Amino acid sequence: MIGSVANAQTSEQENDIRDILESMAENLPDDYDMSELVDVLARYRRHPINLNHTSPEELKTFVFLSPLQISNFFAYLKENGQLADVLELQSIDGFDVKTVQSLLPFVTLTHNSEYEQLNFKNIFKSGENDLMIRFAQTLQKQKGFTDLPGNRYLGSPEKFQTRYRYNYSTILSAAITLDKDAGEKFGGKPFDFYAGNVAFFKLGKLKKLVLGDYTLQFGQGLTLWSGFSFGKGPDVTSVAKKDLGLRPYNSTNEYSFFRGVSATVTLLKNVDITPFVSFRNLDASQKLDPNGDLVQSTINQTGLHRTPSEIKNKRVLSQRLFGAAIQYAQNEFTLGAIAYRSHYGNSFITQTAAYDQYSFTGKSLTNLGLFYNYTYKNMYLYGEGAKGLGGGFAYINGLLISLSRTVSAALTYRNYAKDYHNFFNQGVSESSEAVNEKGLYAGLNVNPNKHWAFSFYGDYFRFPWLKYRVDEPSKGYEILSQAVYMPSKGFKALLRFKTERKQQNTDLDVPVNFLDDVNKTGYRAEINWQLNKSWSFQNRAEISQFKKGGADREFGYLVYQDVDYSPMFSKITANIRFAYFNTPSYNSRIYAYEDDVLYSFSFGMYSGKGFRTYLNLKYNLAKKLNIWLRYGLFIYKDVETVGTYLDEIKGNKKSESKIQVRYQF
Repeated sequence: MIGSVANAQTSEQENDIRDILESMAENLPDDYDMSELVDVLARYRRHPINLNHTSPEELKTFVFLSPLQISNFFAYLKENGQLADVLELQSIDGFDVKTVQSLLPFVTLTHNSEYEQLNFKNIFKSGENDLMIRFAQTLQKQKGFTDLPGNRYLGSPEKFQTRYRYNYSTILSAAITLDKDAGEKFGGKPFDFYAGNVAFFKLGKLKKLVLGDYTLQFGQGLTLWSGFSFGKGPDVTSVAKKDLGLRPYNSTNEYSFFRGVSATVTLLKNVDITPFVSFRNLDASQKLDPNGDLVQSTINQTGLHRTPSEIKNKRVLSQRLFGAAIQYAQNEFTLGAIAYRSHYGNSFITQTAAYDQYSFTGKSLTNLGLFYNYTYKNMYLYGEGAKGLGGGFAYINGLLISLSRTVSAALTYRNYAKDYHNFFNQGVSESSEAVNEKGLYAGLNVNPNKHWAFSFYGDYFRFPWLKYRVDEPSKGYEILSQAVYMPSKGFKALLRFKTERKQQNTDLDVPVNFLDDVNKTGYRAEINWQLNKSWSFQNRAEISQFKKGGADREFGYLVYQDVDYSPMFSKITANIRFAYFNTPSYNSRIYAYEDDVLYSFSFGMYSGKGFRTYLNLKYNLAKKLNIWLRYGLFIYKDVETVGTYLDEIKGNKKSESKIQVRYQF
């Protein structure tokens, strides 16, 4: 019976985390690795945060809490003292029913002293170990694995990943991640990518220490930000970033992290300093300049080493980085400064394309930044200014405000120079990098009661200089509106409208390119409902429209049915999707989050015409031993091949199988 109860609790925990991930997934690129987020949520699910003994930094790890909500929480504690009941959260400004329900599985008011002492006996006795092994493979043979002349995949089609995590409460962690992508060779080493770290927390004035791989997140992401990040989304307050400072890196993204040592130390009362040093070798496409020296124009960020050219470019560029961030925080005010220098083994040169005229050149770059946030009554003000020496200036300023208990608003202005140089830049932007952009964002969240939630935002942006496939300065806008109805915990209905207009070079064959307006519009209707404690369902219909210049409007759609079977006290849980999609081209494609095995994430791209189905099974072999199986299949209509270039498959089907084993001890 104990084992059954444990399995039921584990299933409930995974459902809590899955609900949060699905709400966040649509704000991320389709290949984003959310392992960091899952690690945090899973750990807090097992060891909830004590709300009466927490910190702003700890609460920032909850992606569904806004900076204003966090500030309101501590203002409430300051005025009213410690919470007597967790449901007292509903009395705090900005904490609507949805937010409180999302937070409840991860918090407590109970003080647990079991892990207070860090010693070898407790480390071995009370530590938690988590070992996961995953195998995945596309079942059809892709063109890159045939005996082609020139570029082809030199390795095997299997994808392998092994990860080990150790946690001793919240004061010690260790991690090792090993990864091999499809097409990469086993060679002398069984895995292509290795990552790991050991981290200590809450050791007096030494607040954090990470040896190995780590990420740094400060301010609003303009000066220094690596790892996990959100952008614009249905929750309009997500436009204000929540910086987490130094964190151990546990993801499989092979670019967005540092390797070396860093620590956060209390320097003076209310003053922390985070020095850091990093030594890495990066992938880059290099060539000889007229002097016979190796140079490059960009860094390759995919982490893929499958073909002769990818292997040739593997880790050929050395990167050395050192610097520090200092931060003063007292009550409602925070002020921070960042300074660091990155040095590369070979020089960057300007590319030949006109839009790259202002890109970084040279071997070394010094970046400086200043950031702040301040809470005044029901307002949260924030911003950051940043500069790469030798280049332009970038800044962002914003405001979150609680207009009433049911209405909150966000307003943000950004201005990023066309020659702003930074290799670790994840500021809020319409482009993939916060450079060559000016924008004004305004949003509104309205929660009139516990059953209804409305979101609206508009973002107007301009690009003062040229861009890829845009041979003139351009402009555009994005508008989103969403309504959610939740009459009960077991039922939710959603309606969403999103439209975007940008400009791009015409597709017409003309002597001189001019810009055409490119319009993308999406409509979504979705219902989530629970039949009983074992069965739940999700139905979605989504329409996409695309129009460029005077060409005909494209019209695409996706409909799907998800079925989830998660009975209490059962060793087996499962979910399945049946989908039909029809989009005229890649331009009208539709993305949809897909359930997957634990710690793996799928953002299905539905393009063309056909059917999609997948099945996930989880079986609890023992109390601490679980196995996942997944099978996914695309069947396309009216095509002879699937995919492009080396990923091309003959026929109209593409399927993938996946198996994962997890042992906790």
